[in-house]
Amino acid sequence: MTMNKDTNQRAVQTPANSFPTESFDDATEAVTRLSAIYEANTSFLRDAFARYRRNESFERRVRACYPFVRVCTEVNTHIDSRRSYGFVAGPGVFETTVTRPDLFGDYYREQLRLLAKNHHVQIEVGVSDQPIPIHFAFAEGIHLEGDLDRERLFLMRDVFDTPDLALLDDRIVNGTYEPAPGEPHPLALFTAARVDFSLHRLKHYTATSPTHCQNYVLYTNYQFYIDEFVKLGRTMMAHTDDEELRAYRSEYTSFVEPGDVVTYNENLGEQSQEGTAPPRLPQMPAYHLKRADGSGITMINIGVGPSNAKTITDHIAVLRPHAWIMLGHCAGLRNTQRLGDYVLAHGYVREDHVLDADLPLWVPIPALAEVQVALERAVAQVTQLDGVELKRVMRTGTVASVDNRNWELRDHREPVQRLSQSRAIALDMESATIAANGFRFRVPYGTLLCVSDKPLHGELKLPGMADQFYRAQVDQHLQIGVKAMELLRMNGLHRLHSRKLRSFAEVAFQ
Repeated sequence: MTMNKDTNQRAVQTPANSFPTESFDDATEAVTRLSAIYEANTSFLRDAFARYRRNESFERRVRACYPFVRVCTEVNTHIDSRRSYGFVAGPGVFETTVTRPDLFGDYYREQLRLLAKNHHVQIEVGVSDQPIPIHFAFAEGIHLEGDLDRERLFLMRDVFDTPDLALLDDRIVNGTYEPAPGEPHPLALFTAARVDFSLHRLKHYTATSPTHCQNYVLYTNYQFYIDEFVKLGRTMMAHTDDEELRAYRSEYTSFVEPGDVVTYNENLGEQSQEGTAPPRLPQMPAYHLKRADGSGITMINIGVGPSNAKTITDHIAVLRPHAWIMLGHCAGLRNTQRLGDYVLAHGYVREDHVLDADLPLWVPIPALAEVQVALERAVAQVTQLDGVELKRVMRTGTVASVDNRNWELRDHREPVQRLSQSRAIALDMESATIAANGFRFRVPYGTLLCVSDKPLHGELKLPGMADQFYRAQVDQHLQIGVKAMELLRMNGLHRLHSRKLRSFAEVAFQ
């Protein structure tokens, strides 16, 4: 064991292998080194905690730190300006801590490959001074309450590092982080600890491992959509003798439900199932229609309200999905709309308030052309309508998101006037939050809603009316969402990540 001192000058026990900083020309070799450091240091912490569970005494604090990756650029170099990532803003030292190479290995390799190509620099890899919290050394989490008594739980902080809120903020994402003199500039939007925090939160909220999450994410605010997605996922895994249909289904390898219940695709020779369904559904259950390369579709029932919408997107963002889209219900605000019509959002009135401190209201949330086109094409293909007939069932316009579900009970004059001035055509509680967090986290976003009531025109969401609407429309709406994601995947990643989402001095990792 090596010895050093922490801030309290106490002796600290650290891993025997110190892993000196090394430089690499090849991104694959760099990631292999990152993996070796991460595995050695987390194994060290897990072994120490196993001894702590056995009530062994510790005279020294136990600490292991995250690996880091760094690049140093001296001059501006030519870059591929068509991309929105893979290069730094100018000369300087750029660095980030990293975690879970097992989960992010392909992502790290691509980001580092582009950096080395665009700037002709070596990739430095070493051990940072940012401690790995003991909770985060376990990829799937640990349940301390069941293993340790009250006294051992209390003493644990004297032996191991625990999550530090000072390292979990979103200043880099929000554009408010300023490195101190001599400190490197950030290379990624998130520190390793921030990523680990979200990975553990995702497991808690969705009841599925983040390893199952796919690159294309659908959010919904109704269980009816999830029921249809589950039906679709299970059908996709079923054997078929139709050659064309079998070829399509075989693009997806498995379907995962809460509890990490995995159903494998029978068309690929897999017929087993694994995992155990939880006794009750979590707060925001997730379902994953997986592809071998991770480019499948994840769908999450976020429930009702902007707080849930912010919570889940705060955490999904660390997985760096290629796109996320909101599919849900809304109140139609125009007399010409009918129940079941679609609304394609191209602007948002943000009265959800949950992001006001992170993304000021004066920041515009632009529509992203690639996502808009995919959604419109998907509606046309699924409904088999075009031209004037397509416009009859789908309207493009502004969506207002509010944080008061019973907004209809207020005096109508003031809110109706503001909605009219904004040119809003629909109102809900989640879409602006999801779009704004997509803008904030540099994740391409979109919204396709379905009109389920028209409160300003006397068509309220009541049980009989709602049941008829759900039976007729939910299945088609879900098909459109799935088709849109498949269209986005076919368009390619480099076309999807928009330069509209870059700030002045953007990080290199997308």
